[in-house]
Amino acid sequence: MYKIFIVEDDADLAGVMKKQIESWGNTVHCAGNLQDIMPEFTEFDPHLVMLDIMLPFYNGYHWCTQIRKVSNVPIIFLSSAADNMNIVMAMNMGGDDFIPKPVDLNVLTAKIQAMLRRTYDLAGKVPVLERGGAVLNLNDSTLSYNGQTLELTKNEFRILQTLMENKGKIVSRDSLMTRLWQMDSYVEENTLTVNVNRLRKKLEQIGLEGFITTKVGQGYIIS
Repeated sequence: MYKIFIVEDDADLAGVMKKQIESWGNTVHCAGNLQDIMPEFTEFDPHLVMLDIMLPFYNGYHWCTQIRKVSNVPIIFLSSAADNMNIVMAMNMGGDDFIPKPVDLNVLTAKIQAMLRRTYDLAGKVPVLERGGAVLNLNDSTLSYNGQTLELTKNEFRILQTLMENKGKIVSRDSLMTRLWQMDSYVEENTLTVNVNRLRKKLEQIGLEGFITTKVGQGYIIS
C-alpha cells in the first residue's frame, strides 16, 4: 500500500491518526525529531505527508518549503487555526489540501484516500518504481531509462525491485536470495553473483553503469 509521514507535535493526535491510517493497510511513520524532519523524510520516502502548521522550532510552512525543494509528494496541512488566511497560505506554500483541528477521522480518511487516488491511481497510471531516472514497471517487468527499455528475466526483475524498494539501504545477499528463491531449500551463493553480474551487463547497455554497487561482505545497494 502507501507510506504516510506524519509531522505532528501532539503525540496523542499523531497516535490516533497513525492507528486510523494503518487500519487501511498503509505504513505510517511519525516524525521523531521535530527540530529537523528532513533526514526522516528522506529515509522514509513517503507517498504523502501530513504536516501540522504549529510546530516547535520551525513551523509547517518552513518544512513544506524544504520538502518542496526535493519532492513533489502530496502534502496535507493540519491546523487548529483554520481561518481563510492560513488555508490560503498553506496552499501558496506548496500544500495540496488542508484539514482543520480537531481532526474528524472520517474527513481525514476521505481526504487522504482521495489525494492518494488522484496522485497514484487515476488515469490508468502504471505502478512503477523510479530511482535515478530509471523506471521499473511493476506490471510487465521492464526497466526504462533515457528513452530505452530493457526486458528483464524473473530473477533480474526481483533483484531490481528489491534494491529499488530499499534505495539508499544495503540489502544483504541473504535477503536477496530469500526473495529470489523462496521455495528452494538450498541455492549456491554463487548463483546470486551470476544473476547480479548478468543484470549489470544489461543495465550498462542502456547507460546505467554503476547503478548497483557492491558492499563487500554486506550486500548490494542502489544509492
